Amino acid sequence: MRRIILLIIVFVGIFVKYSEAQIDSHYSLFEYVQNVYNPGAAGANDALCVNSLHRQQWVGWDEGRPITTVFTFDMPIKAISSGVGLSILEDKIGFANNLNVMANYAYRLELSSGVFGIGLGLGVFNHSINGDWKTWESINGGTVYEDPAIPHMENVTAFDVNLGVTYNAEDFWVGLSSTHITNPTLKYDIESPSKLVRHIYLTGGYNYSLPNPSFDIIGSGMVQSDLSTIDFQINAKVLYEKKFWGGVSYRHTDAIVPMVGIHLINGLSFGYSYDVVLSKVGSYNSGSHEIMLRYCFNVGGPSTPGRYRSVRRL
Repeated sequence: MRRIILLIIVFVGIFVKYSEAQIDSHYSLFEYVQNVYNPGAAGANDALCVNSLHRQQWVGWDEGRPITTVFTFDMPIKAISSGVGLSILEDKIGFANNLNVMANYAYRLELSSGVFGIGLGLGVFNHSINGDWKTWESINGGTVYEDPAIPHMENVTAFDVNLGVTYNAEDFWVGLSSTHITNPTLKYDIESPSKLVRHIYLTGGYNYSLPNPSFDIIGSGMVQSDLSTIDFQINAKVLYEKKFWGGVSYRHTDAIVPMVGIHLINGLSFGYSYDVVLSKVGSYNSGSHEIMLRYCFNVGGPSTPGRYRSVRRL
């Protein structure tokens, strides 16, 4: 029954005629995958960074729950005041599988107090469906294809564009971006095409050094909207000896999220978060798990004075 309810929630929203479907995933550790939703962040760490993130949502739900895997790569090209990057996102939910591949470019302008970046992401969005559908016709001896509103096995691809800006100073960063800015159309072999709805992201963070040099407080937040609904998330972490961190996040729609992490001396970082689901959906599962792994190393000379102090901050 839980599987049926989940599939109804997902696909009723997707396959309404000329619908605009909210399609973007959310992440508790969003600071580490900025290149997925903001191409202006390419090269922002002044280092070559490879990131991977895996999210298992609503663990304990039998089948069809969301599972998201992200890979990002980015690096600065100082000779031309630029940054480049690549993001690959796979999102599985129900019978659907989404694959979004984006190549990112950002122009980075050095200012006296920080660095301003404006970026463009170009790529493709692939949506595939492969499921054992049950319809009124098939239950009564017909075939699933007799319902013209339901695709049985589809694989469609659309050109996709993201746009974003960032500003990185010594102690804080902000970003504003939009995904799917052209509202790409997914043309299924049925009566009802679907459009990817444009999403807007406002993100930011602040690093506060305590009088005790062993401790820093790091706050960050994200506001995400598909122009019809708004979701916001606030993270607060304590960093010890520039190495160990722990904290908690609050997502106003459905969760409180404890999180921990470590930054190793060789540029390797690890993070973990656990969503304690507050909505009624939480009574049917044991929460959501998210794991992040990052590796960064410098590709040029020392950072420009007045910039951020560590790639661990983003």
